Amino acid sequence: MQGQVGAVREPPLLRGATAIEGPAPPARGRQVVLTPYYLLAPTLIFLAIFFAWPMFQALILAVQDNGRFSLEPMRRMTDDVLFWESIRNTILLTLVVVPAQVFLALVMSLLLVSGLRGAGLFLYAWAIPLGISDLAAGVVWLSIFTDRGYLNSLLVGLGLGQTGFPFLSYEHPVSMFLAVAVAETWRATALVMVILLAGLQVIPKDYAEAAEVFGATTWQRIRYVTLPMLRPSLQVALIIRTILAFQAFAVVIALVGRNVPVLAEEAYRWYGDLRNPNVAAAYALLIMVFSLVNTAVYLRALRVRDEQVM
Repeated sequence: MQGQVGAVREPPLLRGATAIEGPAPPARGRQVVLTPYYLLAPTLIFLAIFFAWPMFQALILAVQDNGRFSLEPMRRMTDDVLFWESIRNTILLTLVVVPAQVFLALVMSLLLVSGLRGAGLFLYAWAIPLGISDLAAGVVWLSIFTDRGYLNSLLVGLGLGQTGFPFLSYEHPVSMFLAVAVAETWRATALVMVILLAGLQVIPKDYAEAAEVFGATTWQRIRYVTLPMLRPSLQVALIIRTILAFQAFAVVIALVGRNVPVLAEEAYRWYGDLRNPNVAAAYALLIMVFSLVNTAVYLRALRVRDEQVM
């Protein structure tokens, strides 16, 4: 009887359920692990075909001459008359345009999330440059800065001169550079605004409200609450805009031609006019190096700040 009672008290169903459910977790685990890779596969394939492979080909072209390994393209690039001037103009344009775009985009984004009346209308107006190509933006600003453009017509109408000011004349390199900087800032500030606006909408309002309760001013809330939490979006915006600033080309060509040489323009000149793809690839490789160095600087600087905040 005791043996029969012991047999009755054993939970056979529990043992069966354990045996049936045992292999299930590994199968589900494999599905969870592989799913992200399936989702990333199309993007990775696209990047490999249209970015990684062309970059690899450019690298090979930059160290070849007549089908053989050679640093001759690099030497010809550094011996180019406009080489150092193009580097100087590209770096100066980046230093002027990127901070201006980030500042303007931050102000615009804060106004949009502040509940300002008619904010949707401002959003549509500020986003117009996103639908305009680089060359079209250059042509638009050419009609403003040219000798008989809208700006000079306004100056003459206000009695500030009889013929206006030759903003795009080679005799005034500073005004040419500023015209390019203004056009480039107008063209791409909307992109930075979209990135920062998306970041601001993710930040919970409770933090700003709590800071306001404790007596923080508007500037203190922006500095100590909004900006630290917006740092990831700022990082992305800075990286993208710096990379694109090093590739500035169409706006420069449309406004001032070759009076303000930049790196991308020199790459195009060596490839299209001088028929030397190797030196053009060397210029492209240099642009890529500048972009990678700046990206590393942004990542490092923001990471250090994160550690200091924590």
